[in-house]
Amino acid sequence: MYIYGYENLKRDADLLSRNQLFETFSIGKSVLGKELICFKLGEGPNKVFYNGAHHALEWITSALLVKFLKEISDAYLNGEEYYGYDTGHIFERSSLYVLPMVNPDGVELVKNGAEGSMRRSQLIQWNHGSDNFSTTWQANIRGVDLNHNYSAGWSIAKEMEDGYGIHGPGPTRFGGEEPESEPETRAMVHFSREQQFSLSLCYHTQGEEIYYQYMKYTPKKSTELAQMFAKASGYRLARPAGIASHGGYKDWFLKTFMKPSFTIEAGVGTNPLPIEQLDDIYQKNKQLLALAAVHS
Repeated sequence: MYIYGYENLKRDADLLSRNQLFETFSIGKSVLGKELICFKLGEGPNKVFYNGAHHALEWITSALLVKFLKEISDAYLNGEEYYGYDTGHIFERSSLYVLPMVNPDGVELVKNGAEGSMRRSQLIQWNHGSDNFSTTWQANIRGVDLNHNYSAGWSIAKEMEDGYGIHGPGPTRFGGEEPESEPETRAMVHFSREQQFSLSLCYHTQGEEIYYQYMKYTPKKSTELAQMFAKASGYRLARPAGIASHGGYKDWFLKTFMKPSFTIEAGVGTNPLPIEQLDDIYQKNKQLLALAAVHS
């Protein structure tokens, strides 16, 4: 199976950075020292943050966001609209920050296995004896699920772990020993506080659902935007259940800033979704991606 990995992202970053429309930079480093690569497009005061691949198996979201960057920048350079929206107006109104791969170590583990890793034997133990990381691994290289590591209901999710058979580091759902214990999570928190985004979109797979609420921290505008996003994509509005209800970036963003934040569960099937789904996922999300830039 083709997997869009960290090396693919680095190559695309090199190509995109030759285009003067882009600012390309790192917001921090992963456990193993990989750069958390971010792109900025536009100069407007309205700051919108798109991110993907908190979960290693969900690497297709990185490819989705890079495809978005390529197509919206090409539209601008060719004097064309992007899904009916004037790209010049978008870049005057908004600054788009796109971080395609929050968990590069995890994605590379899924792509290449544990060969060469000092943690190979430990990773296999965490993986319950299986060396098939390509179909099981969602966490970072330390076995912490990054989208359970944010300080929004972290202790609530922690109390649920035993009920899900989670007793320590492993492929999924382990929230770490404390909130924001991981460098990837800390980098996301620091960057978000620094930039004070108007809106964030967190791309995951799968289910064709949109999550937009967190406890009492859901501004009215979130509901309005969620309805627009659902209409544009054909995805349904939903609430996560159980342990998935706490500890995510969307939850933390809503609680911290009381500004709209969305988890977009793209595609259908079983993770990892095949790259053959990318075009269909992109077409369903193209208008949504544009709406986030112009209506946040």
